[in-house]
Amino acid sequence: MRITSFLFLLGMFSSCEESKEISSYHPNHWEDHYVNSETFGKTSDSLIVGKSYLSIYSHIYSISMEKSQNLTAMVSLRNVSDTDTIYITKSDYYNTKGELIRSYFKKPIFLNPLETVEIIIDETDNHGGSGANFIFEWTTESTTPEPYFEAIMTSLRSSQGLSFTTVGRRVE
Repeated sequence: MRITSFLFLLGMFSSCEESKEISSYHPNHWEDHYVNSETFGKTSDSLIVGKSYLSIYSHIYSISMEKSQNLTAMVSLRNVSDTDTIYITKSDYYNTKGELIRSYFKKPIFLNPLETVEIIIDETDNHGGSGANFIFEWTTESTTPEPYFEAIMTSLRSSQGLSFTTVGRRVE
C-alpha cells in the first residue's frame, strides 16, 4: 500500500509542468548570421531587392467562432540557391489587425547556399490570431533564385493531430 501511494504521489508531482515563457518572445540566435553592415550592399552592383508575404495561423476556428484551437507555427526561411548567399533584411510578424507584434532581426542576416533558419511561434503565443502574417524583405544577386518562405502549423491533442502548410509569395 505504501509503495502504491508513493508511486501515485511521485507520478502527480512529476506530471506538473513549470510555467514556461513563450519562446517566440526571445530573439533567436541570429548573431551568427548577422551581416557586416559596412560591407553589406557594396558587394555587387547587381543586387535586387524583394518583399515576400507569408500567412500564419496562431489559431483556427472549430465548429464556430466561439471555439478555436491554438497552433504552433514553424516558419522556414530558405536559401534555395546551391551557389549563392542571400540576405534577409527584415522579418516582421503582424497580427490579424495588421499591427506589428515583433521584428526578429536587429540587422540583416545572411543565409549560405541551401541553408535554412527557422522562427517558431509557440502554441501558447496567440497574439497573431487567425490572420497573422510575416513580411520578409530580402536581397539577392540578380542571377540568384528568390528565397523560399514556408510555414507549417501544427497542433497535437491526445490522439488527434492537425497540420498544414502555407507558402510565401512575393509582393514587391
